[in-house]
Amino acid sequence: MSTTLDNIQRQISENPILIYMKGSPQLPQCGFSARTVQALMSCGERFAFVNILDNPDIRTELPKFANWPTFPQLWVEGELVGGCDIVLEMHGNGELEPLIKQAAERARQQEEGQA
Repeated sequence: MSTTLDNIQRQISENPILIYMKGSPQLPQCGFSARTVQALMSCGERFAFVNILDNPDIRTELPKFANWPTFPQLWVEGELVGGCDIVLEMHGNGELEPLIKQAAERARQQEEGQA
């Protein structure tokens, strides 16, 4: 039987760009998640998401695993980038889009290499 921690580690390792958020990208359930996902979507790459409102076990365990108490949480290539304030700051100063595009490109190259 897989534990919540196993699920979190699997989600992070299987998705090069992953956001843990309240709601979904199409229907965010809090302002912080809405602003973070807007910045992420403006980068023009596909990303995965986990709605923590539908996953109370992840909502409880992820802050301990990540050592980051709040949501949303943006993970890129297995590393926690940060929450709303950090993502918006990176978006504003031009750091977010290259990070996201490079991660997406590396993921495409890996998929092509495995095909």
